[in-house]
Amino acid sequence: MHRTSTRVLLSCAAIGVGGGLVAGASGYLAAAFAAFGPLLYGITAGTHFLPSVVALALLKRPGTAVLAGVIAGLVGAAFAPWWIGRFVGTGLLVGALIELPFLITRYTRWDAWIFYASAAFAGLVLAIAVFIGLGAEHYAWWAWAIALPLWVASPVLFTWVGRVIATRLAKAGVAQSA
Repeated sequence: MHRTSTRVLLSCAAIGVGGGLVAGASGYLAAAFAAFGPLLYGITAGTHFLPSVVALALLKRPGTAVLAGVIAGLVGAAFAPWWIGRFVGTGLLVGALIELPFLITRYTRWDAWIFYASAAFAGLVLAIAVFIGLGAEHYAWWAWAIALPLWVASPVLFTWVGRVIATRLAKAGVAQSA
């Protein structure tokens, strides 16, 4: 049985809390977009990727993306308890989708393109779910032609931001022997 160190758990908690603060704020922005500019709603989806990407890129350990994502969801829900299911569910789903290609490679490859392909795939999964959830028939084709690419681009952009943060944290010596 593989044991997870306290350093890894505390690092995931710290990353999750930081990501949860961002998620809490973006939740209100997402609600505003959903009400007043639903085409732009997908822009906020990428913020849910930050804690999972930072944790996985920094710690390079199985399960860290899922753990950081769930913690971020719990922290984000503190700002809007009525959205607890959305925050925790999104953190869990995003963490699992981000980790999937690394699981397939048995966590032996950490190439940047894997992070970006994973984020694009996860964004597409979320886009399709929202597409079905909002009712595609209520919007013109051109509205979806604008909205769906945002759902894919936002996670890729925030994955880049998360990898930059992880690189800077690693250079600063954070989680050195985690």
